[in-house]
Amino acid sequence: MTESSAGIGTIREDQQTIVFDSTEHMVQSLGANDEALRVIESAFPEVNLHVRGNELSVSGPAPAVDRTVRLVNEVRVLARHQTRVTPQVLEQLITMLRDQTAERPAEVLTQNILSTRGRTIRPKTLNQKNYVDAIDRNTVVFGIGPAGTGKTYLAMAKAVQALQQKEVNRIILTRPAVEAGERLGFLPGTLNDKIDPYLRPLYDALHDMMDPESIPRLMAAGTIEVAPLAYMRGRTLNDAFIILDEAQNTTPEQMKMFLTRLGFGSKMVVTGDVTQVDLPGSTVSGLRIVHEILDGIEDVQFSELTATDVVRHRLVSDIVTAYGEWDEERRSRTASRSAGQEKK
Repeated sequence: MTESSAGIGTIREDQQTIVFDSTEHMVQSLGANDEALRVIESAFPEVNLHVRGNELSVSGPAPAVDRTVRLVNEVRVLARHQTRVTPQVLEQLITMLRDQTAERPAEVLTQNILSTRGRTIRPKTLNQKNYVDAIDRNTVVFGIGPAGTGKTYLAMAKAVQALQQKEVNRIILTRPAVEAGERLGFLPGTLNDKIDPYLRPLYDALHDMMDPESIPRLMAAGTIEVAPLAYMRGRTLNDAFIILDEAQNTTPEQMKMFLTRLGFGSKMVVTGDVTQVDLPGSTVSGLRIVHEILDGIEDVQFSELTATDVVRHRLVSDIVTAYGEWDEERRSRTASRSAGQEKK
């Protein structure tokens, strides 16, 4: 370790060497064309990386070297678990390391929920892991956050897992049939045909997680039910894993109606994005006020996800953040104008 002066401070220089188990393990960790190294170099431009055989040398300012070595060690764990280390996975690791979370990022990204059709479904961020853990620990869980944060997808995976492990006898998936700018009446077909597009995302997720040929049989037997929220009224749902999706489009009365369907041996997950309410006029969203109503009730958990948990294209996170900043600025301007008018 060496020291070099920079202005009035002193920068400690360091060099560490990471030895991989084999050349194959190194390729699994860093990519055949050193794809991972390019992402790491971009994230930590102050360090120098040098590959020789199955060794990686990291040199530069000591704090940056420590962070880089920790990142590479997390990547090595992922590779041992047969997790493909993509640039997106690396960015998630870097974000978690910068947030200095107590849990090891590799442990978060290797927690398997469901393995099906040659792929594994698992949390991809710390908040997603906390959300999945909340579903395990509580009877009623609210997953609230923007599009692309895995709220519904992870809940569906937990539902399929619970059914496969015989923890429940059926899965019930429901959504409010509220228009997002379009009109139901203009769609062709019967009422069921008109409602079907609202439920299509739930069907799509099911097809990702189960044998598509088994789904019609399970639906015919009532083991899996996909229905509009209105169909829940008057029922008591026992021994079921129940998911209410797009809950921001429920009224307070509908939210209460849904929550009181809970029966013995059941679990409920409610998902939604309070920034995308499609209810008409000044109708209050049931999801916006339920936190205040149920706060402090045992066995009810609220899990918040943010733009940093978006696992779609990188631009989705940027778009969510930009809209949030714009909406906050718009509300601030509106409040300033109202205050000015009151003074007049």
